[in-house]
Amino acid sequence: MILRKISSEGISHNSFFISAGGKAAVIDPRRDAGIYLDLAREAGVKITSIFETHRNEDYVIGSVELAARAGAEILHGHQMDFAYGTKVKEGDVRLLGPVELRVLETPGHTLESISVVVTDREVSDKPYAVFSGDALFSGEVGRTDFFGPERRGWASELLYESVTGKLLPLGDQTLVFPAHGAGSVCGSEISDHEFTTIGYEKLSNPLLQISRDEFISRKISEHHYLPPYFKMMEKLNKEGAPPIHHLPDLAAYSVKEVMEQREKAQVVDIRSPTSFAAGHVPGSFSIWREGIPAFIGWFLNYSDPIILVDDFNCNLTDVGRHFVRLGYDNLKGYLAGGFPAWFKSAAPVASFAAWSVQEFMERRESKDLFILDVRDIRNVISVGMIPGAHHIYIGDLPGRLGEVPRDMPVAVCCDAGYKGSLGAGILAANGYREIANILGGMTAYLRAGYPVEKRS
Repeated sequence: MILRKISSEGISHNSFFISAGGKAAVIDPRRDAGIYLDLAREAGVKITSIFETHRNEDYVIGSVELAARAGAEILHGHQMDFAYGTKVKEGDVRLLGPVELRVLETPGHTLESISVVVTDREVSDKPYAVFSGDALFSGEVGRTDFFGPERRGWASELLYESVTGKLLPLGDQTLVFPAHGAGSVCGSEISDHEFTTIGYEKLSNPLLQISRDEFISRKISEHHYLPPYFKMMEKLNKEGAPPIHHLPDLAAYSVKEVMEQREKAQVVDIRSPTSFAAGHVPGSFSIWREGIPAFIGWFLNYSDPIILVDDFNCNLTDVGRHFVRLGYDNLKGYLAGGFPAWFKSAAPVASFAAWSVQEFMERRESKDLFILDVRDIRNVISVGMIPGAHHIYIGDLPGRLGEVPRDMPVAVCCDAGYKGSLGAGILAANGYREIANILGGMTAYLRAGYPVEKRS
């Protein structure tokens, strides 16, 4: 038996390839699906089954893409009417030679959620592993807020029964392979472990150390953000995303072409916060490379063309992967020659200040500032805030600009200066004139020993 985990950066998504007896199955594939075909060729096996543990909300699942290229059957839970694939129920089995893949219905995160139990019958009748989807993570369980606040208790109860009644009885020896790792939006406190076991989770997972009522109460009280792009993911993953066959062929746009399309196009600047502050295409978004998977879904639409701006246009194919995984097939190209071509052409350049924490403190002493904190609320609560700061999460900022005054300077603070650059860019694009991004954010502020104010 061969078992491989394939991790997708940024969205902390895990998919899996398992093969035996000349056949292979893939669990929760990503949309750029070539890696599974490569693994099948290397092992000399045919991919026959594709399991979807649930309808995903945070990325486009690659089942339709992979099935079209491999001729495999797509399998998913029967509690949702998907426009493609085959419905499976509790106890349904697919065989890879002696290896049995058995379906467990594990609702809670979503109603149609399933887990897939792996048993190698040549070795033992006890389960070897389980692909737990978003039901059970390392150190965490799935979020239960997708049914709305009035049904959150019901969903949490379902999840408790799925974890304690279906997954834990598989036995302490069972390896657990979740669909997400640390940093995913699908769980608040997922541990940074490659995999886990049922036994280890019983010993260490905080959610498994409490009573049923406490479990439900804790899940009801959790705070999760709902990025706008989740709606598109739910639609594509129910109806089936159109096959792409390959990553996008990005076109080189001249300065003139970008200028002509600026009113319609969505220009995404993937350079560093300091570079963006010094000069950028007016109206562009500052979303650094590593932040693309987490933040484009908050700000970009799925209709207007997307054009990238970098300094040297390195590895743009890899950048394009992140857009494909989130369904942005409207990624069209990049600024030829990078931002240097823009300013060399005497095209208009926007800019704003970038302050060190020391400069910020000096400015604050001499002038009234509106301090805008755009961090995740969990970081605000755990770390504290700059005294007098106002909190608006970065994803909510476009809809709450009315809370940010236009008649005084605005200093934007985040964790390390990256989301601050994004926030300052949004303000600049909406006509704010006196803006500064605090470089290093709260990380630098705390290291400098400045005071914080705790928020509840």
